[in-house]
Amino acid sequence: MADPSSYRPKPGQIPDSPGVYRFRDDHRRVIYVGKAKSLRQRLANYFQDLAGLHPRTRTMVTTAASVEWTVVSTEVEALQLEYSWIKEYDPRFNVKYRDDKSYPFLAVTLNEEFPRVQVMRGAKKKGVRYFGPYGHAWAIRETVDLMLRVFPVRTCSAGVFKNAARTGRPCLLGYIGKCSAPCVGRVTPEEHRELAEEFCDFMAGRTGTYIRRLEQRMTDAAEEMEYEKAARLRDDIGALRRAMEKNAVVLADATDADLIAVAEDELEAAVQIFHVRGGRVRGQRGWVTDKVEAVETAGLVEHALQQLYGEERGDAVPKEVLVPALPEDAEAVAQWLSERRGSHVSLRIPQRGDKKDLMATVGRNAQQSLVLHKTKRASDLTTRSRALEEIAEALGLDSAPLRIECYDISHLQGDDVVASMVVFEDGLARKGEYRRFQIKTFEGQDDVRSMHEVIGRRFRRYLQEKERTGEWPEAPDRPEEPGEPGGSSVQAGQPAESPAGTGPLERLERLEQPGHEDDGRPRRFAYPPQLVVVDGGQPQVAAAKRALDELGIDDVAVCGLAKRLEEVWVPGESDPVVLPRSSEGLYLLQRVRDEAHRFAITYQRAKRAKRVRSSPLDDVPGLGESRKQSLIKHFGSVKKLRQATIDQICEVPGVGRKTAESVIVAFAKAAPAAPAVNTATGEIMEDNGGSTHD
Repeated sequence: MADPSSYRPKPGQIPDSPGVYRFRDDHRRVIYVGKAKSLRQRLANYFQDLAGLHPRTRTMVTTAASVEWTVVSTEVEALQLEYSWIKEYDPRFNVKYRDDKSYPFLAVTLNEEFPRVQVMRGAKKKGVRYFGPYGHAWAIRETVDLMLRVFPVRTCSAGVFKNAARTGRPCLLGYIGKCSAPCVGRVTPEEHRELAEEFCDFMAGRTGTYIRRLEQRMTDAAEEMEYEKAARLRDDIGALRRAMEKNAVVLADATDADLIAVAEDELEAAVQIFHVRGGRVRGQRGWVTDKVEAVETAGLVEHALQQLYGEERGDAVPKEVLVPALPEDAEAVAQWLSERRGSHVSLRIPQRGDKKDLMATVGRNAQQSLVLHKTKRASDLTTRSRALEEIAEALGLDSAPLRIECYDISHLQGDDVVASMVVFEDGLARKGEYRRFQIKTFEGQDDVRSMHEVIGRRFRRYLQEKERTGEWPEAPDRPEEPGEPGGSSVQAGQPAESPAGTGPLERLERLEQPGHEDDGRPRRFAYPPQLVVVDGGQPQVAAAKRALDELGIDDVAVCGLAKRLEEVWVPGESDPVVLPRSSEGLYLLQRVRDEAHRFAITYQRAKRAKRVRSSPLDDVPGLGESRKQSLIKHFGSVKKLRQATIDQICEVPGVGRKTAESVIVAFAKAAPAAPAVNTATGEIMEDNGGSTHD
């Protein structure tokens, strides 16, 4: 790793003007490209104390070996140059969107003598008019089939067209009236081009005028008693209306706009775009990206705009672009879009009405796209197998870790310290084997010490199970758990363990079904993992390894994965193991780590909420939840219950004199408390016995 101070420019050397900068590694490869209103201010942010940098930014600046910049005149020029360099250098630390599929477009080849309507994918060509993108190619063909009745434009390939011209016979579409047959001279090149342009106008959203013109021609034909012509025009109008119905009206004011929404988590982001033309959704597309740089939603939107419109000109850039968050240089981005369109482009966040509602729909599509992307990667057997093999290779394991356990510590400023254990088998979550722990040996905030305690308790229980089955004949000396004999604090509701049989038949059954009780239910900590993953870096990994060593366990591998870093830490190594950012193995480790974090923080919040909702009634022995609720319901509040006499409390059904005396004693011991406060919202809660409702 390079020290950023070794290549930091001298003070005053960087100009205070707009520009674009490039970070290069020691092989002179460009690893990051960025732009700035002021190069001096922006680059100074990269050379501050490393501890104050975002983890991804810190990784980038320590990978880089030099920085260079180019001064430009305006922010718009900086935006354009940044896009060009990202396309040219493909830097590894820049966000790069990748299409989640290859979207088909409806294309009209206006660059040919006889324009052709067809389905096209891939890079756009000059002189070709594009509509879409569409979700499926068959949707384009259905639309074209309906419209060819009114706009009989050529759809055949060059070979078919030349063969028809040579033989003097048109194809089948020419015979049934769905092609004007320019190949055999039924229409002139000028007349055929006019048909193609009318087709484009209709697809671009200018539908109302054309349909009204056809309706007038139908009426005129009927008045002149040309009923066959009128019937044909009626069918043409019906075909066009059916083609229009395939794209529902979403904006009543016939707006031309693109709506962009973003769904993201710490690791990835999904972008969805709805193309609305003439008030109708004409196309939809989506991208997914890895968040390899420290970027907020506004930055993701800016990258999406560059990707979407960087190669577009004219009408391909709509009059209005609606986004969930404005880029940092919103005015410069809007000006850049306007230059590409050739007229003013509005870039804004929808605040109310139909556009805000449609943006919410696009956002839901983005969220579903992100979930689907993660589900596909997680559920594919080949992908999971490759991920496990990559982990085994990176960590030097003898075999793929079929069972992985991950541990995370959660607390709120040192209070309610808890831990989670999640289990993945064959790359899939086994939620029935998740466990929760309360930290017991100390109070306060110490993640390293907490990790040591949790790992020790989990594997101490594992050794106890091995002793019970005779697999561990002589267990090493180890201290008892604090608070309960050999115990661990796990999820409530787990079945109590019964003594195991000692006869040969019972031993045989346990060997055939290791890790299960005689009733067939799995024991809590009977299965050992092949890999333990801890949420954290070198200190947490060392604590976990030390706990295993103290118990004499040497056949379980340990590694750590720090939040937002692509580095995997292993015991005894000063440098991390670096897995490629696109590695399926790294993706699996991140999923395991994130699940452990989610499970831990859920438990921690539940404990905190329970503590906030506590009342003196909780300390009354023998007073269950139902009788507590009966007392509160009878008196109306804890305040009134506190003022009641023993005889008044005895009037509550199910409450005897002894219990009533215990209630009075509990209130007498409880010091006058300040109003209970919900720490999540700051709201003062009503004194109603600790029962709150969201």
